[in-house]
Amino acid sequence: MHTEYRQALAEFEANQQVRVIVVTGHGRSFCVGGDAQALQGHSDKGGYDPGTPDPLATPGFGVSADFDAAFAFHFGLTKPVIASVNGAAAGVGLALMLFADIRFAVPGATFTTAHGKLNFPAEFGLSWLLPRMVGLTRANDLLLTSRRFSSDEAYAWGMINALHEPDLLNPSVQAYAEQLVADNAPEALRVTKFQIYRDLHRDIASSVRFSEQQISRMSRTDDFKEGVAAFMEKRAPIWQGGSSD
Repeated sequence: MHTEYRQALAEFEANQQVRVIVVTGHGRSFCVGGDAQALQGHSDKGGYDPGTPDPLATPGFGVSADFDAAFAFHFGLTKPVIASVNGAAAGVGLALMLFADIRFAVPGATFTTAHGKLNFPAEFGLSWLLPRMVGLTRANDLLLTSRRFSSDEAYAWGMINALHEPDLLNPSVQAYAEQLVADNAPEALRVTKFQIYRDLHRDIASSVRFSEQQISRMSRTDDFKEGVAAFMEKRAPIWQGGSSD
């Protein structure tokens, strides 16, 4: 599934008609992590086998060396990724959810880091993500105990943007994505997303300087002119999606 997921992201990233990527699960779960038979296979083989044959698609790679790794490549994608979390998420499934830019979930869903009960380390960057999302105290609880926690708790901590009842989840996410696309120029979304994850590693002065450079560049685009015109004329903008050199 990891191989297929990366390939799908690469196709969506290359498709200029795709402005936002929504990730959701099938059935009652979002992604419950490692398959039980696969885990037994790792045990029988005497070690972990990721099962991902080369060559793997590399969506989001090449933007920053900091993003050129499994799941971290989400930060290098030029399009927002929204997780529509329809049920349980565990282990690598939790990491997949947390690497999305925006997260909506159903009430009462069960989440867990899971790794401690398998004698694994915190998987795929969870030890980096969780302290930044929920603070060190809560992150330590979740990482060191591998306990289950609910989407309701996650929402209270700020890990989830909003909760929606199951029958309203996908329509609500769809409406959010459509509004995001309508209100924001493609280049603005691309650059802003890059700034967010780049600036997690940088000081404030370099963040300000980069934003000043981008203001100078992006103010020469047709979409800037369209945005100003739409604002002045009190109408919805019609984005072209181009960028300046």
